[in-house]
Amino acid sequence: MRKHKPKKRTILADPRFNDALVTRFVNNLMWDGKKSTAFAIFYDAVDIVTERTDEKNGHETWKRALQNCTPQIEVRSRRIGGATFQIPTEIPLDRKIFMGIRWMIQYARKRSGKGMASKLAQEIMAAAKNEGAAVKRKEDTHKMAEANRAFAHFRA
Repeated sequence: MRKHKPKKRTILADPRFNDALVTRFVNNLMWDGKKSTAFAIFYDAVDIVTERTDEKNGHETWKRALQNCTPQIEVRSRRIGGATFQIPTEIPLDRKIFMGIRWMIQYARKRSGKGMASKLAQEIMAAAKNEGAAVKRKEDTHKMAEANRAFAHFRA
């Protein structure tokens, strides 16, 4: 590469849970720079999760849900000798977390219901129990990687 890689920006921890991962989640949840609205949606969703589940801490439930949505391996297309192969590769930690966050938010938005906070809460509770669309997406990704394991030797 000709240019140097840009420095990683440090993300500040959120005010309520003092967790940088929450801020990262909220940054992906945010639309049109409305960060305070995104924080309100997230905190409302965590409160709903705390109410509806037996656990005292909705933040821990959210962390477990995110862990259940996070993939370990993915397939990447690589062209070799005129044929395109789906090659299973391990994912770097930052990308793993990003994919889990993105899938959780994406499938929460697609859910039916009133209000983003309640839809996000439903997705968090489902993912915490290893159910829901985001967890299914992770499992499908892993199945595809497993099916293409024969091409793992093409990894570069």
